[in-house]
Order: sequence, then structure tokens, then C-alpha cells
Amino acid sequence: MIGQSPFRIFLAHAVLILGILIVAFPIYYTFVASTQTLQTILRPPLPFWPGDQFWNNYSEALFGGVGRIGGVGVGRLLLNTTIMALGVAVGKIFISILSAYAIVFFRFPLRMTFFWLIFITLMLPVEVRILPTYKVMVDLGMIDTYAGLIIPLIASATATLLFRQFFMTIPGELVEAARVDGAGPWRFFFDILLPLSRTNIAALFVILFIYGWTQYLWPLLVTNSNNMNTIVIALRKMVSFADADTQWHLVMVTAMLAIMPPILIVVLMQRWFVRGLVESEK
Repeated sequence: MIGQSPFRIFLAHAVLILGILIVAFPIYYTFVASTQTLQTILRPPLPFWPGDQFWNNYSEALFGGVGRIGGVGVGRLLLNTTIMALGVAVGKIFISILSAYAIVFFRFPLRMTFFWLIFITLMLPVEVRILPTYKVMVDLGMIDTYAGLIIPLIASATATLLFRQFFMTIPGELVEAARVDGAGPWRFFFDILLPLSRTNIAALFVILFIYGWTQYLWPLLVTNSNNMNTIVIALRKMVSFADADTQWHLVMVTAMLAIMPPILIVVLMQRWFVRGLVESEK
């Protein structure tokens, strides 16, 4: 901030800190509630400092099971959600990068027609095609399976468009040089395109992982067994209309555990994420 006065620097930092506090306070208060007993939560006001039930509440949720979701532990819910989020993210990237590679570097009839058909699917979200998709999953016996959770969500026109736009910036001289060196299509893809695309892949992985992690409607339809629920679905099932019937201390624990993996993904991959969004020279 060269040339800025000390007051402006102080004001900018004060606004930034205030924004962080506003965003972080609900998360902190949820953590505080997750360390209290059920009786303490039901008798407001809630203490401002963490309680002494951290290990008891978290171990009960992770390993003891939650009554309102059939005694399934939160550890199982985290496993289901992680498998779904990873499957959706990896599947979307895999299909999108291959389709973009074919559209940009291969010449075949109706090439652009196929691209625009893929692009048009942006106007057909899961909610629009939910009934026929569910019927297909029933016919294929994929209800209450990881395949049923993942496969209908792995097509991504957005990721295909982003990879296509990036591939179009690859100089034609690089393609010609690879061809002169005897590199076939697969060698060119694995040895040149994938290394050049790593920041784009990382940025998309973060976005798509969070997209898969926060899915609600499709997991709600395609899972009937409590053992196959994702953590977002389980959170909804754990909350009853009557406060006395809701194990609020376990709900708060589950909410804290539900937000930790996306936060860790963003924190651990933030450098790649930012580079993938803003980097112009590959």
C-alpha cells in the first residue's frame, strides 16, 4: 500500500478485522455449543466460552452414533460425504478435460455442434432432470450406492468450457513441436497438457469438492438407508420440531465436523486455487 496514509492503512485493517469477526463469530459460537451439555444449551443464554464436554460430545458423535439417524456415527457420515465429494470432483475434472481436449485438438464432423450441446446442458441443472435421472438409477439398481450418489453429478459443462478456453491459448507451435518429436495424442496429453493445466485442475478441484460436499437434493432422493446418508442430510434429520427431542450438543458437533473438510481443502490448496483463477501466463 505505497503512498497510503497511516490512517487509511489502519481503517482498511479495521474493516478487514471486523469482517473476519462477523464471519467467524457464528462458527465460534457453534463450537462453543458443541462443547456444552444438552441441558446448558436448552437453558439460555449460552456461555461465551467453551465448556468441558469437548471429548465426551465429539467421541459420542463420532463413535457412539446419533439416535435420530438410526444410531449411525458421524464418522460414517463423513466417510460417505468424502467419497461423494471426491468422486464428483475427480469425475467432473476427468470427463471435462478429456472432452475439452477432443474438442480443441481433434478435427471431426460436428465438432462445434457437440460442444454447444454440452454447453446447453448448463440450462439443465439436476433439479430439472431429477425425475428421469432417478428413474434411471432405480432401473440400474444404484439406489443407496456410492455410484448412484456420484455418477449423475459428474458431467460438467462449466469445467469443459474452462478447459476449452485454456487449451485454446496453447500455441500452435507447441503442438507442432510435439508432433515433430513423435508424440502421439496420449503422450501430448499426459506430458504437456496435464502439467500445464495443474493450476486450473487445482482451482476446479476446490470448487467441485465443495459443490459435491454441500449437495442436498440428490443425496436426499437417492439414499434410503441411514448408513448411506451424507452429513448434510443427517444434519437435517437430527433436528426435530421440538427442542426437547433434538440432541443439540450432537447437532453442533456434527455441524462443526461438516464444515472442517471444505475449510481444510481451501486452506491447504489456496495457493493453487488463486493461481488457477488469476494466472494468465502458463
